[in-house]
Amino acid sequence: MTSYWRAIPSLDSARPPGALPLAGGWAWFDRLERLNRNGPSEVVAATEAPKDVLRRLCAPRATLAGVSLDRPRLMGILNTTPDSFSDGGRFDAMPQAVEHARAMVRDGADLIDIGGESTRPGASEIPADVEIARTAPVISALRGDGIAISLDTRKAAVAEAGLAAGAAILNDVSGLRFDARLADVAAQHGAPLVLMHSIATPQTMQAEAPTAYSDVLLDVYDGLEAAIAQARAVGVRRDQIIVDPGIGFGKTQDQNLDLIRRVSLFHSLGCGILLGVSRKGFIGTLGSEPDAARRGPGSAAIGLWALGQGVQLLRVHDIALHRQAVALWWATHNAL
Repeated sequence: MTSYWRAIPSLDSARPPGALPLAGGWAWFDRLERLNRNGPSEVVAATEAPKDVLRRLCAPRATLAGVSLDRPRLMGILNTTPDSFSDGGRFDAMPQAVEHARAMVRDGADLIDIGGESTRPGASEIPADVEIARTAPVISALRGDGIAISLDTRKAAVAEAGLAAGAAILNDVSGLRFDARLADVAAQHGAPLVLMHSIATPQTMQAEAPTAYSDVLLDVYDGLEAAIAQARAVGVRRDQIIVDPGIGFGKTQDQNLDLIRRVSLFHSLGCGILLGVSRKGFIGTLGSEPDAARRGPGSAAIGLWALGQGVQLLRVHDIALHRQAVALWWATHNAL
């Protein structure tokens, strides 16, 4: 029977002797939830986990493109698309895109994630040359600003062009399902790689979500583990991989919440964790806010929960709001 090991994180200043550091960061743990597919979970002492599991849970996460993961980091979202779900068309012109990126850096972004293809539910695929035209000039304009740039793309050709323009990180929302060659590009350039879990295509993923999983938490874990193995097989190092459970990508509201509640499971993969919930539909539903642009407070609430679970990176639209929330959150735990 395969067991899955979820650290139960704590931030309490009364840290017991023998407690272990979670991913070398600000949270600690001395208990684990052991999960399996054939019965109820159980809470056990951390010492009951296999040594290789504990090594992955405890090891500090590597610095990525100059961004250390020893404290919470904010990834600013820059959509150079006419059709993204909350800000499509606002930054699809070059001057506006560059200025918005610089504004997010001034507001406290640690890195900028630039995407030229909408992957919102129902979105259609666009040609690689169109995506390159939307992203590469913006990346090139920002390359001298000293900010780490991530390129949000599913396509190896777009990744090649983006890295040549000055991007440092690749962020694949398909988890290598769309274009396996993207992992080769990352390996050849030594670029950190974000692997997100998703199913089907943006056009069909939400329709398939209700019946796609036998256990959403464990299915997503297995999917990410397989994507990591695929990337490592072509030379991407584990310490250069970030995992993202893909909130909203082929998941129902209940499935999203199941993943968020137990997001600390993904530390067992031995990689840093990125969480992207900013302005998503379930936040609007639960927070009674139909206007996506007004969902910043709800997004920050989920983000602070995730930081308490040891998540290192939050991908967000509203940088100033999140920077202030994280600064106050961090101040309350700075004795750890």
